[in-house]
Amino acid sequence: MTRVVVVGDLMTDAVARARYALARASDTPAIVTMHGGGSGANISSWLAVENSEVAFIGRRGADITGRNRDMELMGYGVDARLVMDPERPTGTCVVLVTHKGERTMLSDPGANAALSPEDLPRDLFVQGSHLHLSGYTLINEGSRDAGLAALDMARHTGMSISVDCASSAPLERTGAEPFLEWTNGAKLLFANIDQAKVLTGRDDAEAAAKVLTAWFPQVVIKMGAEGALWFSNGRPDPVRVAAEPVDKIVDGTGAGDAFCAGFLPPWLEGKPPADALASGCRLASKAIMHLGARPPF
Repeated sequence: MTRVVVVGDLMTDAVARARYALARASDTPAIVTMHGGGSGANISSWLAVENSEVAFIGRRGADITGRNRDMELMGYGVDARLVMDPERPTGTCVVLVTHKGERTMLSDPGANAALSPEDLPRDLFVQGSHLHLSGYTLINEGSRDAGLAALDMARHTGMSISVDCASSAPLERTGAEPFLEWTNGAKLLFANIDQAKVLTGRDDAEAAAKVLTAWFPQVVIKMGAEGALWFSNGRPDPVRVAAEPVDKIVDGTGAGDAFCAGFLPPWLEGKPPADALASGCRLASKAIMHLGARPPF
């Protein structure tokens, strides 16, 4: 089994689910819950509960929430390599979910923004392992050097590399050209339709995937309720898999992270792309049907 080394963000998600349409400049009844979050930490957790060997590299504050997130990760079975920041708090994301299920996120990266190359444990970067890098690490200027160092170490040790695009709005602010330059050499890119459009200018998922194979040998586009597709620069047509049906949409937060965690193990084992896509869609549907971005016990 290939060990997956995840470098990325650790957050606490404060999720506010509105019961009615938002009353601007007034009060709206809501259900507010607190959960572990952060794309990198979410992917690590899902990988661990699916019996993959996974190490997570990140940074947390010297606060109660940071300690709780650390213990959560260890409870899932993650080899958590978290550096404690003496000054910055653990990152926090406020997730506003409308009565129709649309999500808007307000993020304070906190300690994540101080992740440095010195925080990367050298013993994890070995041939035969796989690096998965959260795009937030590159998009955030404070942690960018750590992300670039992780990519460089993985290349030099012969690790395979996958990168997730993170989020469309900060990706657009960063710019497509720098992001593509930084991630040069990665074997696999994960993006949703909005992120793929930022990188390519294409609205159509298949067209965007074809463009992206100029930079990445393999591309996966997450298409939400329409499932996902995989495209390789050595194939004439993409492989598509439909999303799994869900009984009830409880919370879509972290579903894309769960998809990545479902896709990676069969992909690393060399199984057909359709099998990896189906595994990703299975975990994504499981994530949607429970509250919070982390796996249910």
